[in-house]
Amino acid sequence: METSRRDFLAAAGGVGASSGGFGQEQTHEHQAVPSDTTLRVKALESLLVEKGIVDPAALDKIVDYFEHKVGPRDGARVVARAWVDPEFKDLLLGDAPAAIGKLGYASVRGEHLRVLENTKMTHNLVVCTLCSCYPWALLGLPPVWYKSSAYRSRAVIDPRGVLQELGCTIGEDVEVHVWDSTAELRYLVLPERPAGTEGLSEDELAALVTRDSMIGVAKIRTSVNEAVR
Repeated sequence: METSRRDFLAAAGGVGASSGGFGQEQTHEHQAVPSDTTLRVKALESLLVEKGIVDPAALDKIVDYFEHKVGPRDGARVVARAWVDPEFKDLLLGDAPAAIGKLGYASVRGEHLRVLENTKMTHNLVVCTLCSCYPWALLGLPPVWYKSSAYRSRAVIDPRGVLQELGCTIGEDVEVHVWDSTAELRYLVLPERPAGTEGLSEDELAALVTRDSMIGVAKIRTSVNEAVR
């Protein structure tokens, strides 16, 4: 799985892009040039630090908060509650903002959240074709590959192929639905509850939920004894 993910990221950064694939072998080194936005942010950060306006340690804490504390653990708690509480699940699928509000979470102002349920016959995949709209209030910062042009284009054109290359095999009898996020409407996938987890507590179930499963690019393992991505 890690090899597949590295290949995907390499392609997303421009390596092997001419072939249109995510799993191509690379025969040369490639150094990605930072985007204009990245360079401007770094320049602004350096200037603010130099003038003593911001503390680098404080910036690191903010980034760490969104990467590791906000998400995806908050999203995982929402999923676990839906697995154990049918009433909460119904509310989550019908009115996600109201449901997550009951757990003390809230969507970003001006943004509406919709939750999509994966079933044995339906698999949902989330993408943002225009930029990188993402439910970061629940999942933290979006992964690099989610923002890449490679994922944003191919997820719509060839969703099964993208899923396969990320290690998520979907049966031919299963419908795949691709959902395009916007600044006003963002999506979170409610993955299927793994078989054999009936005796687990809500906290133990939350520990099984991965960020990728809530985007729809991965399944949760069907056995609690298997390693979770």
